[in-house]
Amino acid sequence: MPVFCWIIVVTFISGVIGTGLGGLIGSVVKRDSSKTVSLFLSFAGGVMLAIVCLDLIVDAVDPAGDGNTGYLFFTIAGLIVGYLTVYALNKLIDQNTNHEVKHIDESHPETADDLNELIHSDHYSHHRETGNWREMFVAGIIMACAIALHNLPEGMVIGVSYAGAENILARSGLVMAIVIGLHNIPEGMAVSVPLISGGMPRLRAILVTALSGAPTILGALIGYALGELGPAALCLALSFAAGAMIYVVFGELIPEAILMWRSKKPAFAILIGMIVGLIVIYV
Repeated sequence: MPVFCWIIVVTFISGVIGTGLGGLIGSVVKRDSSKTVSLFLSFAGGVMLAIVCLDLIVDAVDPAGDGNTGYLFFTIAGLIVGYLTVYALNKLIDQNTNHEVKHIDESHPETADDLNELIHSDHYSHHRETGNWREMFVAGIIMACAIALHNLPEGMVIGVSYAGAENILARSGLVMAIVIGLHNIPEGMAVSVPLISGGMPRLRAILVTALSGAPTILGALIGYALGELGPAALCLALSFAAGAMIYVVFGELIPEAILMWRSKKPAFAILIGMIVGLIVIYV
């Protein structure tokens, strides 16, 4: 099987199946599941933090694996561009939804603290209640874009891990796919719970949740193609994906988790996630 076909299969399992599994779990948990999802999001943030800091950035600085750190400034540039790209796209979506579904005021932090705000399904639910199908369609597109922002760089991580691999069972690629798949479970819960709470049938919500993981496949193919262009391109692809995921972890996952459950336990879940990330990478 060609490597790019294997990448499609692996990322389908990691992205679509992983997110769909989270959607299934979200469909059977209690409606008020903020504490549960807070812990899952914290755990996922810890796993991703370990992957970004101890694997992606390290490989980006030395893409050839020969001890040469000449790509340090390329790595810094990629981190900044990746971070700012996802930040800007999220900001654009926020600007187009907050004026219709207000949830930011003087006493409300300028970040979501509810499941439906995390993926902008509050925007979708608002227009669903009005019965305006055109507005609901647009709101659904916005929600899909918000989800895609998370999944595209995650797919790139898997793709660049396969760049230069000698065989389809390359350890680094499989490790990344497993980690991303674990991370997608709580993300799938964050997608399905507000959809079901907003009145969407459970089966349809699970299907929509699973399909929201599809951009992972596109990201993987893009990452693989860039990584095959040479060490410099591999460095930029790795660092871009790392920068994007740094924003997702510190700009969304961890703040959401702590705001959803103001407790010390999310911090402990982050630590457990980092430990699991270390085990997956090095064992």
